[in-house]
Amino acid sequence: MKISFKNDYSEGAHPAILRALVDHNEDQQAGYGEDIYSLKAKELIKNKLKSEQSEIYFVSGGTQANLIVISSILKPYQAVISATTGHILNNETGAIEATGHKILGIETADGKLRPSDIIPILENHKNFPHQVMPKLVYISNSTELGTIYQRKELDELSQFCKEKNLYLFMDGARLAQALTSEINDVNFEDLAELTDVFYIGGTKNGALLGEGIVINNADLQQDFAFNIKQKGALLAKGRILGIQFLELFKDDLYFKLGKNANVQAMKIKNFMTEKGTKFLSDTSTNQIFPILNNSFIEQLSEKFEFYVWQRTDETQSAIRLITSWNTKDSATDQFLNELNKLL
Repeated sequence: MKISFKNDYSEGAHPAILRALVDHNEDQQAGYGEDIYSLKAKELIKNKLKSEQSEIYFVSGGTQANLIVISSILKPYQAVISATTGHILNNETGAIEATGHKILGIETADGKLRPSDIIPILENHKNFPHQVMPKLVYISNSTELGTIYQRKELDELSQFCKEKNLYLFMDGARLAQALTSEINDVNFEDLAELTDVFYIGGTKNGALLGEGIVINNADLQQDFAFNIKQKGALLAKGRILGIQFLELFKDDLYFKLGKNANVQAMKIKNFMTEKGTKFLSDTSTNQIFPILNNSFIEQLSEKFEFYVWQRTDETQSAIRLITSWNTKDSATDQFLNELNKLL
């Protein structure tokens, strides 16, 4: 069986989560997120954010979180600003557009948005009623290219959005990896201050499934639960999500798992860098994009699974390698041994 570096959700869930689900399996609890585990998990997350005013809602997946948040925030004529690499633009089957909201894409080299990137969009959409109105800035941390936002960058973007009356929404599918990157200087609690809404990704960090939507802007909290129910995302057995997030945040397991994914990826990146390998982007999280000879890629694919991301010239392509919360030293070492034969 091939070792997979294709994604960070190939495995089921961390054993502690599975044990907790089994241990509480026969407990009788209220439904629809009113169970004691969901309520405790929400309070625990609020405490770690140091933000009692934030409201937290658990849903099953990332596309679902993006869809519900964006469609609930925006009026029918308002639009989203996103990097062209954004997940909502490329990997969600037009889910946002299906709700009637246009996505205004911006080309960036590193997958991140800055005020200077957004200004031209605003200048071209000056409340002219024949055009959509830009209203929400969508970012990912970490990004689809594995890069992260530094505190200074988030500060500037947050302040810019406030000045321009824009909402700032952070996709946190790989938030654990961003916050445990070796170059990160953003604290978990900073997100309550700097964003209107963000979500905590569990699916790609040790949970069976689940994302935690955190709404920091009080104006956006009212009636949000109605949107969750209307979009089919309010689980009768909400305890399944609550138990998982309680376990993830009880002893900072969430951040430990994110760090493991990063450490394994950086082992591969550092080895390849020493061998002179070039990369499509400079990353510090669990996604790396080395550029390799196509013949090398064919040989590696006999024993490992990964995506061939893009062709860079006639003889070389960039591949995407993703390590997970569960990637073991043994798997990484096997990959490095094979690389050593080729590079």
